[in-house]
Amino acid sequence: MKHSEIRYLRLHNLLISNRRFKTISETVHWLGAVQAQDYTGAKWSLALRTAGSSEAKIEKAISEKTILRTWPMRGTLHFVAAQDAHWMLSLLAPRIIAGAAGRHRQLELNEKVFDQSFELLTSALQGGKQLTRAEIYALLENAGIATSGQRGIHIIGYLAMKKVLCHGTHSEKQPTYALLDEWVENPRKLDETESLAEISLCYFTSHGPASLNDFVWWTGLKISDARKGLNEVTSKLDSFDLAGTTYWYSPMDSDLSPGNNTFLLPGFDEYMLGYTDRSIILDKSHAEKIVPGNNGMFMPTIVIDGKVEGTWKKAVKKDKLQIDMYPFGKLTQIKKRRVEKQAELFAQYSGKAVSQVNWL
Repeated sequence: MKHSEIRYLRLHNLLISNRRFKTISETVHWLGAVQAQDYTGAKWSLALRTAGSSEAKIEKAISEKTILRTWPMRGTLHFVAAQDAHWMLSLLAPRIIAGAAGRHRQLELNEKVFDQSFELLTSALQGGKQLTRAEIYALLENAGIATSGQRGIHIIGYLAMKKVLCHGTHSEKQPTYALLDEWVENPRKLDETESLAEISLCYFTSHGPASLNDFVWWTGLKISDARKGLNEVTSKLDSFDLAGTTYWYSPMDSDLSPGNNTFLLPGFDEYMLGYTDRSIILDKSHAEKIVPGNNGMFMPTIVIDGKVEGTWKKAVKKDKLQIDMYPFGKLTQIKKRRVEKQAELFAQYSGKAVSQVNWL
């Protein structure tokens, strides 16, 4: 299989070129987890993958408790299907918590502090209540628990990974937090072997073709556990070797022809963040343009026929969108028109008109 074919299959399996689902919860469940520390960008990731979607429909899916944001893997916020949150946290979060032990000691966060925070927050949130971060910090501070120096967010994150808290709906532009067991009343329950098989099949079906190392990166699993999970589901997957690496993916029902695929993806999209090896979709000479200064902040990308060909930015000018394009090289007029059409689709999603597109 050629790199171009890998790119095309990934676009298809990640639902970017194949909007096969009509509901946000179906899309999130298929993908397993969608990186979502950038709340606005993550909503666009979901919308561009779901037929007939809009920002309002995504907010509705959150308020109806079919999807939620929490910290299931890599210590990073993700959208997950509500029914998958418990088993995913049980499988993946313990390694994150163990890895944060040193930082917790630096912050003087110990079991006593976490237990006291647990008692305070479960009492305050019972009955379906939701509190903003500022309100939670005030509650903790009033009980003598300092929240400065990142202590507050570490307490929230720890309790989320312990399946106590999750994100609720937004209060204006501020996230809120709720009790996970109240937010998800009947979660799926899987044992460790079932969980490893479930997440393995989910990843290689939705992100494939991908390697075992990609899977280890995405989940944060130990390589032995990742291999165990993959071994549980290899009978349901196809594979091929390329340049000494084995790639796994779900068998396709029919052959797919590449076609002309052009997309404006947000920063932190799964197409970029779902793999440890990004060389198939991004020329290494342009990597610094995606993460300027290697600061961990991923720029929105222009993707043409599966390759990252540039970055883009949006700005609101008097209720209209100005979109600036930064291609890595000279694009043909045909490709520019394809990109500009995607800018119009993003504007429709945003509920605004495009005032101008600048090629810089």
